[in-house]
Amino acid sequence: MIPKENSANTPLLRRYKTHRTGDAAPIGHHSPKLKIIVMGGLEEVGRNMTLLECDNEIIVIDMGLQFPEENMPGIDYIINDISYLKDKIDWVKGVIITHGHYDHIGGIPHLMPLLRNPPMFTGELSAGIIQKRYAEFKGLPKLKITMINDDSVIRLGKNFIIEFVRLNHSIPDTFGIVVKTPLGTIFHTGDYKFDYTPVDGKPADLNRLALIGHRGVLALLGDSTSAESSGHQVSEKIVGEELRKVFEQAPGRIIIGTFASQITRVQQLIQLAQDYDRKIVLEGSSMKTNVEISHQLGYIKMKPKTLIENDEAANYPDNKLVFIGTGAQGEKNAFLMKMASEEHKVLSFKQGDTVIFSSSVIPGNERTIQSLKDLITRKGARIIHYQLMDIHAGGHAKKEDIKLMLRLIKPQYYIPIEANHFLLQANAEIAADLGLPRSNIFVADNGQVMEFSRLGNTQKVIGKLTSAYVPAEYVMVDGLGVGDVSEVVLRDRQMMSEDGMFVVIATIKHSSNAVIGNPDIISRGFIYMKESKELLNEARKKVKKIVESQATPTDINIIKQQIRDELGLFLYKKTKRRPMVLPVIIEV
Repeated sequence: MIPKENSANTPLLRRYKTHRTGDAAPIGHHSPKLKIIVMGGLEEVGRNMTLLECDNEIIVIDMGLQFPEENMPGIDYIINDISYLKDKIDWVKGVIITHGHYDHIGGIPHLMPLLRNPPMFTGELSAGIIQKRYAEFKGLPKLKITMINDDSVIRLGKNFIIEFVRLNHSIPDTFGIVVKTPLGTIFHTGDYKFDYTPVDGKPADLNRLALIGHRGVLALLGDSTSAESSGHQVSEKIVGEELRKVFEQAPGRIIIGTFASQITRVQQLIQLAQDYDRKIVLEGSSMKTNVEISHQLGYIKMKPKTLIENDEAANYPDNKLVFIGTGAQGEKNAFLMKMASEEHKVLSFKQGDTVIFSSSVIPGNERTIQSLKDLITRKGARIIHYQLMDIHAGGHAKKEDIKLMLRLIKPQYYIPIEANHFLLQANAEIAADLGLPRSNIFVADNGQVMEFSRLGNTQKVIGKLTSAYVPAEYVMVDGLGVGDVSEVVLRDRQMMSEDGMFVVIATIKHSSNAVIGNPDIISRGFIYMKESKELLNEARKKVKKIVESQATPTDINIIKQQIRDELGLFLYKKTKRRPMVLPVIIEV
């Protein structure tokens, strides 16, 4: 269990309740500039991280990862480039985490040690998930985590006073971050929606939001992930009511695919299983870990013996079993796909199963999910998904939710965050439709500096989206390597995945450059060698000609480069494909 407070490690921390009227007291007699720099999350979904910088002090909001795109073969995930902070580590006064999803916390094990482990502040559930992930990385310094709630107020350095306001999302302990600075108040929403009937009974604090807006907000950084979707986000309670209908009617096993991070959804499924006297089998390490942490901290409640192990399921009839795991996006190694392809050690689909896809389709996964559904239905199972029933509620604000947030906060400036550029623009349009001047809406790129300063000697603060950028490139994590996979390596991987490789092994005499015997050729993903004998013979002759054209002994690297260039051109002319040519020269 993480201690509630670690004041010995965070001497700048003060936790106290305070009146919520008035703005931050002026700090010092001069008026420094305030910079807002979003390092990740403005050109993609993921890698969320924001810097607030004022008078040689910085706070960091979120430190997430991004899952790889299709053109990134072999990459595990992507984190942020923090080279901008390399010579400013002493400026970093603290890290604030809005909630416990990996796109907001996944970079912590990699980046916190580089920042010399500044104090971190987050909710209890988020702290538990962070500590669990952090423990998977051996030899790291202990995190200095202080848990907060919606009454917490902390001062970091001379320039930042931070408060927290409860918001709704698909995971408990989600907070908006209110940062008082000498220039004005900045409000960072993190991921949010408005759920008036949440499963955990803790709706967003609308009165508090209105009060924050009444005090005055210089800039609002707002979630854009669902900015193109009309209406309000569906309440999690509605999802529970729809799922209950499925539990009432399902004749056999109920098999559910959802995100492991959907803690509130899992709680509803556990409650329904108990109501209908069914046992639950959890599938997938991430699902088991999140449920274990949430149960230990009291965010998931269940009766003893509700959960059983997979090998115990055979002791119960099908109509007394529920399986919950990941895989609703068609992930290759998730349990739904393993069941459908009969690669699971124990389970496979059968007649009478009811399969619930309790998540929306992430763009790009449509074909994979359709293939998974085809496999499942061929086994005789019945599929229910969000387009048939309201069995999924997103965690992000739709258009009407965004309008409500803007009306409550009434910011002077609006900065859409957390989505691809076209969604940032959609979010910006909502603000413009409500009357916010377009000059006060900043649709930025990753690393672009937004700057706020006082106008002359007046108290008026003006902001601008500058043309200055700080480094915000992808840092790719591949196995144990962090940042050692460059664009060149990715391009090589893409080439091999698209056109294959062509390996040439030639043995030559050092004294004369004469080729001994015929070069050996190995091809993978390029041609079927048994049916391409003529091409292979021509390639061998080409290699011999290249090598023996050297009049005197030549540097091996020069010969390899000539083979790569000339043989590559030859293969392209013959096949219109560009395999990776890998020459291997053995001198004797």
